[in-house]
Amino acid sequence: MTTGDPWAGLSHDPRLPERAHLRSAQRDRDAVAQVLAESFADGRLDRDEFDARAETLAGSRTLGELPPLVADLVPPPPLHQPTLYQSGLPLEQVEAIRARALQRYERRRRDSLWTLISVSLICFTVWGVGSLGDGPGFPWPLIVLAALAAHHVRVVLERRRSIEEETRRLERKALKAQQRRARRQLPPGA
Repeated sequence: MTTGDPWAGLSHDPRLPERAHLRSAQRDRDAVAQVLAESFADGRLDRDEFDARAETLAGSRTLGELPPLVADLVPPPPLHQPTLYQSGLPLEQVEAIRARALQRYERRRRDSLWTLISVSLICFTVWGVGSLGDGPGFPWPLIVLAALAAHHVRVVLERRRSIEEETRRLERKALKAQQRRARRQLPPGA
């Protein structure tokens, strides 16, 4: 049986009105499918209800279409507590961390491209000036260009992994800070 919040750990909480228009990802639909399957197995849905909701789920496109499919199967989060994700951090903090991780990746990608362009230009300039008297010679800057281009392609292709690693690192850092604050708030001798 699914316990807690089926939306925990997803990139966007589909219950938030400002997120309802966003396209749903496969993992969003998988979270709903798991709740439906477990509810059918537990006998909380009959076969017709399960089939109808599964069909609606298969045709869903946006996040806003997902919560109504399981609204009577999953308790809503308490109003007085912020939604917590798998990391144990509030929704707002998780989203801020993901935004920072994305910014860091974008900065890394821009730096990689800038390095590729600037170092290649310098190398080709040195090669061109050095070749003025003797003729063109071996185009050694192509080796530098190839190495830098390979690095840039790797940075671009590892986008998702890079963002996920940075998100995990920032979440661990935030959790440690949260734990330190909690320890400081304990009364002496507790």
